[in-house]
Amino acid sequence: MPQPARPQPARPQPALLAHDLVRSLGGRRILDGISLTASPGHRIGLIGENGVGKSTLLRVLAGLDEPDAGSVSRPPDLGFLHQEMPYDTDATIAPVLDEALREAREDLAELDRLGGELARVPAGDPGHQALLDAYGKRLEQAQDRDSWDADRRAALVLNGLGLGAFEHDRTLGSLSGGQRGRLALAALLVRRPSALLLDEPTNHLDDGAAAFVEEQLRALPGTVVVASHDRAFLDAVCTDLIDLDPAVDGPVRYGGNYSAYLTQKRAERERWERRYAEEQEELEALRQSAGVTAHRVAPDRGRTDNEKMGYGHRAGRVQQQISRRVRNATRRLAELERTQVAEPPRPLRFAAGGERAARTEEHVQPLVSLRDVRVPGRLALDGLEVSATDRLLVTGGNGAGKSTLLAVLAGRLPAEGEVLRRGGLAVGLLTQDTVFERDDRTVRDTYELSLGPARAERVPLSSLGLLHEADLDKPVGHLSVGQRRRLALALLVARPPHLLLLDEPTNHLSPRLCDELEEALGTGPGAIVVASHDRWLRRRWRGREIQLEQGRGQHENTTSLQVKR
Repeated sequence: MPQPARPQPARPQPALLAHDLVRSLGGRRILDGISLTASPGHRIGLIGENGVGKSTLLRVLAGLDEPDAGSVSRPPDLGFLHQEMPYDTDATIAPVLDEALREAREDLAELDRLGGELARVPAGDPGHQALLDAYGKRLEQAQDRDSWDADRRAALVLNGLGLGAFEHDRTLGSLSGGQRGRLALAALLVRRPSALLLDEPTNHLDDGAAAFVEEQLRALPGTVVVASHDRAFLDAVCTDLIDLDPAVDGPVRYGGNYSAYLTQKRAERERWERRYAEEQEELEALRQSAGVTAHRVAPDRGRTDNEKMGYGHRAGRVQQQISRRVRNATRRLAELERTQVAEPPRPLRFAAGGERAARTEEHVQPLVSLRDVRVPGRLALDGLEVSATDRLLVTGGNGAGKSTLLAVLAGRLPAEGEVLRRGGLAVGLLTQDTVFERDDRTVRDTYELSLGPARAERVPLSSLGLLHEADLDKPVGHLSVGQRRRLALALLVARPPHLLLLDEPTNHLSPRLCDELEEALGTGPGAIVVASHDRWLRRRWRGREIQLEQGRGQHENTTSLQVKR
C-alpha cells in the first residue's frame, strides 16, 4: 500500500501546565506557589540568581521531583536534558541513538502494520473503522515527530553538535563530560518531544553548535522551557522569560526575548527611581511643613508686632486652620513613611579611590609589554601592549591559551621572552578556580581583612549584590564554586587595581548581574583585560580584541589582533 500523504495542519500539541507549586529543600522553601502555562509554540526562559529554583522547577515539571503542594500536567512524551547521561559508561553511542529513534521507528512500523490490516479488511467490515481511526491517530503522531525524517535528522544533529565523526561503537566513558552532554542534547533534538525541558543547554557548546541548537529549538512545534545564563541564547530562542528572583508579587513573566526583557526592565527601573525620588521629595516637604506649622501653633509662641492688631478676634480661627494643616501633614507623613517604596538597589559598579591612579605622564606608557613570549605547549605571542586605560577582550576556543595569557600578564606564570611591567603596578586577577588562604574564615571576615576595616565599611559587601546577606557569615569553605568567585570579584570591585584581569567573569552570574558587570567594565578605572566565551558580551564589546588560535605542528598558539571601533 503506498504511503499516504501527511495531513495538514498537524493536530494541536499538548500544553505543559503547573499550578501553585511548592517545594522545600533543606528546610528552605525553593518554590513558593509557582504557576506556569507553557503552550505549544512558546519557548520560555527561566532566569534569576543561583539558588532561586530554576533547576528545581525543571525537575518538578519533569516529574523527577514531587512537589510538596501543587500539581503538574505534562505531555506523556516530555523530554528533559539530564545533567548526567542515564547510561552506563561501558555503553556505546549506538544504543543512545537507537533509543532516540525508537519512537519514530515504532510509528513507521505501526503505520506499515495498520496499512496492511486496512488492505486486508474490507470497508464494510465492522473492524474497518477502528483500524482507520488507529491509523489516523498514529499518522498524526508520526507527523508531530516528523518520523519519516528521523534518521536524516539524527545525522544532521550529530554533525551540528560536533559529534558526527564519532564511531557509534565508541563507549560513553571515552567521551568528555561536555561530549556526553552534547550527546544527551542530540538525543532529545532527534526525538522532538512535544515538551522539552533544558537546564543550561549551551554549556560546553562552541559558537557554531550553540547557533545550531538555537535554530533547532526555534523549529520545534511544541513547548520548550529552558533555564539558562546564556543571554545570547535567551535572545535568539525565547518567546517569553520568567524572572524567578524574589519579588513582592512572585515571579514575573515577560513577553519577548532577552532584548525585550531588558527594555522592560529598564522601564521598570526608571519608574521605580522616579517614584522613589518623588516620594522622597514629598516626604521632605511634609516634614518641613509639619515642623513649621507645628511651630506656629506652639502654645508659648508670642505675638509678633504685625499680629497684635485683631489678634484676639482672629486667634481662634487662625489657630484652628494651622492646627488642621499640622494634623493633615502629620497624617500624610505617617502614611507615606509607612508605604514608601524602597530605594532602588545600586547597580554593580567599581568603587572609586582604589589603587592610586598612575601619574598623567605615565598614561602614555604601557602597563605591561610582551615581546616574543612563549609558554611551551600553551602560548606563543609575538607582541602585546596593555595601556593604562585599555579595554581588551581575549577570545578563542578551549585550550587556545586565554587563561595562560592572563596568568602571564598577572606575573603568576613564568614565560620565555620579554615581559615588562611598570613599577608599582597593582594587578588583580579573577581566575576560574578561586582559592582563599583561610577556608574557615567567614565571608564577612575575609572581605574585611582583605580590604581593611575602613574600605570594607566604605564599600559594604552587601551593597554590591554579589552575595546574599544570609551567606555573609558562612565559612568560605562552605561556599559553592560560584559563590567563591563572586567573593573574589567583590574584592576586585571594591578596590580596583591598575590592571584588572578577568577570566570568564560572567560564569556563575545571573543575567542581571552579567549586564551590570558588563556596564561597569566600560566605566571602571584602570585597564581591563577580559577572557570570555560569553557571546553576548563579545558581541557588545567596545574595545580591542585579541583572538587566540591553536597553531599547527608545534602545538602552540598564535594570535591575530582585531581592533573593534
